[in-house]
Amino acid sequence: MSLASRRHLATLIVAATLATALPALAGTLPVAVDGQALPSLAPMLAKVSPAVVNISSTSHRRVEVNPFFNDPFYRQFFGLPAVPPSRVQTDESLGSGVIVNAHDGYILTNNHVIAGADDIKVTLTDGKSYTAKVIGADTQTDLAVIQIKAPNLTALPLADSAKLRVGDFVVAVGDPFGLGQSATSGIVSGLQRQDLRRSGVQNYIQTDASINPGNSGGALVNLDGELVGINSMIYSPSGASAGLGFAIPSDLAAEVMKQLIAHGKVERGTLGVDVQNLNPRVAAALGIKATSGALVTNVLPDSPAAKAGLKPGDLVTRVNGKTVTDAQDLRNAQGLATLGSTMVLGVDRGGQQLTINAKLTAVSDQAEGAALDARLAGATFDDVPSSGNGVEGVTLSKVVPGSRAARNGLASGDVLVGVNNVATPDLAQLRRVFALHPRVLLLSLVRDGQLLQLQIGG
Repeated sequence: MSLASRRHLATLIVAATLATALPALAGTLPVAVDGQALPSLAPMLAKVSPAVVNISSTSHRRVEVNPFFNDPFYRQFFGLPAVPPSRVQTDESLGSGVIVNAHDGYILTNNHVIAGADDIKVTLTDGKSYTAKVIGADTQTDLAVIQIKAPNLTALPLADSAKLRVGDFVVAVGDPFGLGQSATSGIVSGLQRQDLRRSGVQNYIQTDASINPGNSGGALVNLDGELVGINSMIYSPSGASAGLGFAIPSDLAAEVMKQLIAHGKVERGTLGVDVQNLNPRVAAALGIKATSGALVTNVLPDSPAAKAGLKPGDLVTRVNGKTVTDAQDLRNAQGLATLGSTMVLGVDRGGQQLTINAKLTAVSDQAEGAALDARLAGATFDDVPSSGNGVEGVTLSKVVPGSRAARNGLASGDVLVGVNNVATPDLAQLRRVFALHPRVLLLSLVRDGQLLQLQIGG
């Protein structure tokens, strides 16, 4: 074969090779390599995506115009009205949600996505938007259920999150930064993560699938496209994903959702105890040989714990056969237990091992001021959040005109955020503060977006 013929043949071979490889060179992957199809999450995501929605909420709150106007001297000097001037500020929030019931239009999301919202809009993957109403919310687990009326919805099936293992592959689907729906993949990095918030029921799934602002309330799914968790929070020095994302397990979410749909709230029981972690210094001081457990520091009068015989100084080491390593373990056990159920407590009392049975009773979401302190007679305290502006406190749902509470300066709509410099984010903490029978009361209140302090003598 001549040199020219060999060159011509080589050119034809190169051309044929390029033609065969053209899809790969154009940025696409072949459908198979050595006869084996390449793995892809696309088929699974095609089924999951329609069930994940964008949630935008709008809330309004009144804020002060100028902090100087809070000073009575300035108001009097400038002839300003007795009530400091304020203006209405509009806050907007973006998040995600998961359709869990297509027929009734129920959507599971985070409480912090819709808390305090005056208007909630849900946008589907096809671009259609609907106004949603809140069915119920639970601050303890940071979960909420909202509802839309829309045809042909797609719902995600719930998996058994108790079967998750560290190392299982998961995918987070949501609407980060409001850019539109997107998916990120990773693995389960840890299970039963706790102590990530100051209070509440905590049993998080940790994942390195990227979760960013706007992903809150979105879906964490397994490779079968089943919901294993509701993306809730991240740990990050910058505010963006650092590989430490946390999701609420679907098992916990399912139980909360049932109660929210049935009652609009979660009915929980309580033992009526205050507990703290056991550390070596406390253990040595009390002569406790154990190295872990929940140390009882206070037992509320007439509580299930008091009736069962639990005492301050007792160390709870087991609940219903499960080891209690710290105070959060016991709080979680209470928060996850069914109202009216009996908790079997393993207790170490001065080296003596006891078994104590305590039946959980309902936690009232209201308290009368007179029952807390005579100086608050006429006020009704409510354990329902007043707004979504980040204020954690107990709402004064009613103050009887002319009552002692009214004469002491309290008003309906006030949010009591602290007593004697102790935060009171809920009724349980408020009751603990007043159980000490303080002689002088310094009440920290939020009224119309402004922080006030009232001092009430004995």
